[in-house]
Amino acid sequence: MLWKKILCAVDFSEVSRDALRTAARLASEQSAELVIAYAWTPPVVFAGETIGLPAGFLVDVIARAQGELAAWKTEAAGLGAKNVSAEFLTGAAWHEVVGLAKRDRSIGLVVVGTHSRTGIKHAMLGSIAEKIVRHAPCAVMVVPPAS
Repeated sequence: MLWKKILCAVDFSEVSRDALRTAARLASEQSAELVIAYAWTPPVVFAGETIGLPAGFLVDVIARAQGELAAWKTEAAGLGAKNVSAEFLTGAAWHEVVGLAKRDRSIGLVVVGTHSRTGIKHAMLGSIAEKIVRHAPCAVMVVPPAS
């Protein structure tokens, strides 16, 4: 199957680096555009409670994440992807990735890594990859950790 645009969701872990390698290879082989997306989830603040974060803390966190995303974009180009862009999203990762795929109907494939959690860890944390598979409007490729 040929895809015009491939979306690779990353969280900057080694598992997402494996997904990036796969997505970059596919994009290179098919001359497809590669979009690398990172979703930043803001800290949850409960009503009535005060959180003492240092001034500029959130600005620094966001700036570091954006810098990391830019580095991953450069890495994808180094892996052979010709047309690479990056999206910094804000919100729950699975929801934002699915939302991007729904808004941009030229995305034909989402590539995402999985941490392969099972049992209680999976039950408590859920699976971002699983939620993307269930809700995405296009094909999803789940890349397991390299062994």
